[in-house]
This record gives sequence, structure tokens and C-alpha cells, in this order.
Amino acid sequence: MASDQQTVVIYPPAGDGGRRVRAGPHFVGMAYTLLDVVEFLRLAGMEDADDDWLRHSPLVEWRGGGPDTWTAARGLHD
Repeated sequence: MASDQQTVVIYPPAGDGGRRVRAGPHFVGMAYTLLDVVEFLRLAGMEDADDDWLRHSPLVEWRGGGPDTWTAARGLHD
């Protein structure tokens, strides 16, 4: 990974299961699978990102569920 490592935030799943992905200050895409996240990060210059790195890196913040959560949680509005 490059020396200019940036924090990656994967937001909670939306109603359709898509999760917003941010690398540093930039929104890089709406992911529907872990492989989508990997591809977005590679396109953002994080060439070494892979599914294992996403699952274990302290630079990745998973909000609203971890790397295996791709459906929206049922809440008060359901």
C-alpha cells in the first residue's frame, strides 16, 4: 500500500443493499458486493486493496455491518 494511506469508510446498506464507499475525502462509488469495493479502491489508486485487506485493515471503517452485510437492516420505518 502506498505511503499516503487513506481511511476508507463503507457506509450502511441502503434500501437496495448498496453501500456508499469513501476513500479519504472522496466518494468513490456505490458498492453492492465486496468486489465492487475492491475495484473502486483500485481505481482510486489503492492498487494493493483486496478482499482480505478490506476485512482486516485498521484503515477500513465498516458502518452498519461488516464486509458480509449487503442488505439494509429493518428499522422503525419498515
